[in-house]
Amino acid sequence: MNSKPSDMHPVDSVPPIGALGALALQHVLTMYAGAITVPLLVASALKLSPEHAAYLVSADLFACGLVTLLQCLGVGPIGIRLPVIMGVTFVGVMPAIAIASQPGLGLTAVYGAAIAAGLIVLPLVPMVGRMRSILTPTVTGTAMLLIGLSLVGVALDWAAGGRGAPDYGSPTNLMLAAATIATILLVTRFGVGFFANCAILIGMSSGYVLAALLGMVDVADVKAAPALQLVTPFHFGLPVFDPAAIASMVIVILVTLVESSGMLTMLGDVVERPTTPRDLARGLRADCAGAVIGGLFNSVPYTSYAQNIALVSMTGVRSRFVCAGAAAIMLLLALFPKLSALVAAIPPSVLGGAALVLFGMVAASGIRSLSAARLDRSREDLLVVGISLGVGLIPTFNPRFFAAAPEILAPFTHSGVLLGIITAIALNAFLRAGGASADAEDSVPNDSVPAVAAGA
Repeated sequence: MNSKPSDMHPVDSVPPIGALGALALQHVLTMYAGAITVPLLVASALKLSPEHAAYLVSADLFACGLVTLLQCLGVGPIGIRLPVIMGVTFVGVMPAIAIASQPGLGLTAVYGAAIAAGLIVLPLVPMVGRMRSILTPTVTGTAMLLIGLSLVGVALDWAAGGRGAPDYGSPTNLMLAAATIATILLVTRFGVGFFANCAILIGMSSGYVLAALLGMVDVADVKAAPALQLVTPFHFGLPVFDPAAIASMVIVILVTLVESSGMLTMLGDVVERPTTPRDLARGLRADCAGAVIGGLFNSVPYTSYAQNIALVSMTGVRSRFVCAGAAAIMLLLALFPKLSALVAAIPPSVLGGAALVLFGMVAASGIRSLSAARLDRSREDLLVVGISLGVGLIPTFNPRFFAAAPEILAPFTHSGVLLGIITAIALNAFLRAGGASADAEDSVPNDSVPAVAAGA
């Protein structure tokens, strides 16, 4: 075991190389399923070729590695220097798809919006504490619930075989999706420790193997992929800076920063190095830099992954250099296009089974946030949630509702997540004007809440 000065905090210690490598790989496996789902989701929604889908996976892993290194090791005033694994945020998925789906914009507008938004929000980091009064649990919980609900529809399409597939809804596709979900549940129920944390990855792997045995995995693109390939900036072209797209991505990053501030504060408590305001500001600057790095290397904004924070708590290994080692592994994996092509070849039905669990958990996390908002005591908060959900689900249930809206607003009108967040922020500010609170005189009796909720 490496010796270390008695006054060195465990966060700054460096484990022996063998242990560091094994612990780092454990972190990569824990976050891998969530990380690869986002680029596959974007590629599927935009109907990209398998080659481009594989490249998005490589680009995501590469950017994950860079941003994680920045967060763990730090550069000047950027990086919290704690054991953090950074992964692509689900908050930005639907807005990114909405932007990229617009004629004349495409993926280059997504990347331009991420770069510009990261630079715009960077100077605002000291104000994140004040943003908590605006982005309350009611607002952020509604946002997470909308994200999950919006993505569940995509997961169901995948589980049936992928929209437009000739065998859409076939018994074989449904069986593969069900088998993937069943494996995830079995591992969660009977697995212990690290294996339980990797339930989704194990479920996807088992479904993949079953699909291969049924002859449903096409490896032609894996064979055609080069052995080595660098991830380069602006692979899909120079970024496009569209004002509406940038505004939508600014909202995404602001929501992400509020979420990250809670995660990083919790991590400081887990590793027994309390997060000071200065530390938090450094960590949030890394989030902003992550948006810029993501835009440069063909990906979307990043945030700290809760499952890896849970892994730190479970293992008791607090060294930030373990997470830096995980970042190095991700950078290495990004160099092998055949691996990314193998990931991109996952049958949609297998991916759909895993995604149904993953996206359902995103929605459930929103419900958990809403449970902390004391909805049983506040008419105002019930109205915020009810109306925001209704507005946010418009693009999901009626995609042509905003058909006559100006085209410049398309990144907003096509993204239910952004519509819901903006509505929640506006309603929260309006209904809370003048200092309204969930006091007894403003509250509703507990037994009336179901009726109010059902009416909404």
